[in-house]
Amino acid sequence: MLIPAAVDLFYGNEDWKVFAFCAFFLGGLSLAVALATQGRPPPANTRFGFLLVNMLWITMAVAGAIPLLAAPSMDLSLADAIFESVSGITTTGGTVINGLDNAPPGLLLWRSLLNYMGGLGVIALGLFLLPFLNIGGITYFRIESSDIQERPFERLATFTLSLIAIYSALVAACALLYVAGGMQIFDAVNHAMSTLATGGLSTHDTSFARYADNPAILWTGSFFMFIGGLPFSIMILFAVRGRIDALGDPQIKVYLGYSVVFAVAVAIYLRVSTGVPFFYALTHSTFNFMSIITTTGFASDDYTKWGPFAVACIFVATFLGACSGSTSGGMKAYRFLILFELLANGVRRLVYPNTIHPVRYGDRSVPDDMQRAVVLFIASFFVIWMIGTVLLSATGLDIVTALTGALACMTNVGPGLGDIIGPVGNYSSLPDTAKWILSALMMLGRLEILAVLVIFSPAFWSR
Repeated sequence: MLIPAAVDLFYGNEDWKVFAFCAFFLGGLSLAVALATQGRPPPANTRFGFLLVNMLWITMAVAGAIPLLAAPSMDLSLADAIFESVSGITTTGGTVINGLDNAPPGLLLWRSLLNYMGGLGVIALGLFLLPFLNIGGITYFRIESSDIQERPFERLATFTLSLIAIYSALVAACALLYVAGGMQIFDAVNHAMSTLATGGLSTHDTSFARYADNPAILWTGSFFMFIGGLPFSIMILFAVRGRIDALGDPQIKVYLGYSVVFAVAVAIYLRVSTGVPFFYALTHSTFNFMSIITTTGFASDDYTKWGPFAVACIFVATFLGACSGSTSGGMKAYRFLILFELLANGVRRLVYPNTIHPVRYGDRSVPDDMQRAVVLFIASFFVIWMIGTVLLSATGLDIVTALTGALACMTNVGPGLGDIIGPVGNYSSLPDTAKWILSALMMLGRLEILAVLVIFSPAFWSR
């Protein structure tokens, strides 16, 4: 919070006092809690882990909302501030703020910092915490890694430092290329943090439509969004240990495959249906599909006007997500691989009921707990999505807004479809009740649903 305070002070904006006060208030409160809870930590069991994951993200959301709520230049309600903060740390990218082009620089930077920190937190969540809780188990980490018997690094500190260094270096490289493409330095830094985090919070109301005629910026964004969708454990193996074979992970091939298919298919459709130059169509199709598949949420155009085929493809792409262990949300490529194997095995068993076919991920067998976790996640995803749609409809939202809003927040994509929350709209006009529901859906989606649902189980609280 001291960083946006310094930026506001430099630009002469009075909001620096808000960020400075919040920094010292929360810093002092945190120090007091740390001093009051000295001693041996609780045993690292699964129950404590589930509570830790939920409380970490809830605490982060509340802390991130405090300066947004206190900033006199914004006049946000509590529901607005919580929504914006949750959207930032879950790297969803939906916003309730209008007039971003004239917003204080410190507030814009704070939203981008929430994306930046959220992206690191999402990677840590996928690589360290959720595997411990057996939402996929430790096999979750091993499936992401090319090492089957051990982690890429035995020492957690080494791995963590490598992760932060590579993540920050990619952000810096992205910012430099944005500047080289013609973006202002302040905008470049903010957009780079949001791009690598696949977070999608922009410094402009029009998002990347501001740069619609600048292919260099759009291709830069597409490339770094794709990088953000890769599993960071494999990226570290490749960058630090030179493990080229790590890039052969099956989920990377699936992720790359459906990204290329959607981008090229819609580009051809746009060329044929509208007559625009193919390179222009491919540039915007690639950028927007990379944004949706990686659950970033940037938009270079109003893709709801591209025609029914393009809109249908965009709706389907909203479910997909990139790779596990990346900054993206959604269902993720590895789940589709395992689900396809389960379906194929089920069909084989109908023909040859006495045969046994192991479910495989590449050249590895998938343990039963991983198969169970995939099925549970997909089933719970659709159940929660339906419940969320019904609840949002009860607040007075039309069916398109309710349906796609619930989906976009659960998958952490950000924009939905329709005139209200589409790529040229935002969530500001929704009632506060709807914003609370959507905030909960964002958190559910980011924590892989099961990590949240388990704490509402009576069995979790029984001794």
